[in-house]
Amino acid sequence: MAVTTFRFRVTGRVQGVGYRYFALMEAQANGVFGYAKNLPDGSVEVVAEGAPAAVQAFEARLREGPAFARVALVDKEPLAARGDQGFHIR
Repeated sequence: MAVTTFRFRVTGRVQGVGYRYFALMEAQANGVFGYAKNLPDGSVEVVAEGAPAAVQAFEARLREGPAFARVALVDKEPLAARGDQGFHIR
C-alpha cells in the first residue's frame, strides 16, 4: 500500500478551541496516523501519514477546523514515512 506523509502547520485561531482533539477525531475517521501538537507561536503542528486519499481528505478537514477555530493558513511539507501507529495529541 502506498503511504504518504506530510507535516502541516496550521495558523489562525487554533489553540484553545479544541483543534488538536478535532484533528484526532478526523484522523481516526480517515485512518490517518501521526500527531497534533501546539507550538509556542500559537500555531498547531500536525503530522499525518496514511493512504494518499485518506491524507488528502484529512487535510481538507484540517483546513476547515472545528466550529470555534478560525484557520488562516495551512502550510504543507512532505516528510519521509515515519511508521507511526495511531494518532496522538502531544
